[in-house]
Amino acid sequence: MAQMSAAEQSKTRMRVQRRKSSARLAVAALAAVGAIASAPTAQSLTNADPAPACSVPLLDSGQTVSLAEYRRQVVYLDFWASWCGPCRESFPFMNELQRELAGRGLQILAISVDKTAEDARRFLARYPAQFTVALDVAAACPTAFQLQGMPSSYIIDKSGTVRAVHAGFRNRDRAEIRQQLLDLLGGRAK
Repeated sequence: MAQMSAAEQSKTRMRVQRRKSSARLAVAALAAVGAIASAPTAQSLTNADPAPACSVPLLDSGQTVSLAEYRRQVVYLDFWASWCGPCRESFPFMNELQRELAGRGLQILAISVDKTAEDARRFLARYPAQFTVALDVAAACPTAFQLQGMPSSYIIDKSGTVRAVHAGFRNRDRAEIRQQLLDLLGGRAK
């Protein structure tokens, strides 16, 4: 029987090690899939779900505001954070909506999930808000809404029912969001 050279032995050892590593990875992946499949998962709120009760302190005054205060108005509820890239695009859009539709019954409430007011204020210094801004360091509202991503917005009708959910923000979403709001406000854009 022919003997293997040192180089061939080294290659064989490396192949065996790679196969063992691959097998370990496969077992770990299967275990992870099993754990995910068996774990209960929270589903984000969807169209026609009642908006949960939610109260948060306003960023500027610390005074508490509740979603219940906005009954009989259409609410655009936005969850954002200073570290959220798409939020930089959504804030100018929400300012447009505020100018355009506030007089028709739209209430915009943007809830920061930042851990500190300073983080939120730094963001707002760069991307000012012309609508109501709150800070929820305890994450009570994102938990109540079963938030799945950032940013996320919820369009809530006058009776307190969620009518649309938007995960993320893309410029191409603007027309759809505006139309959904107009439909609930009962009319066309001026």
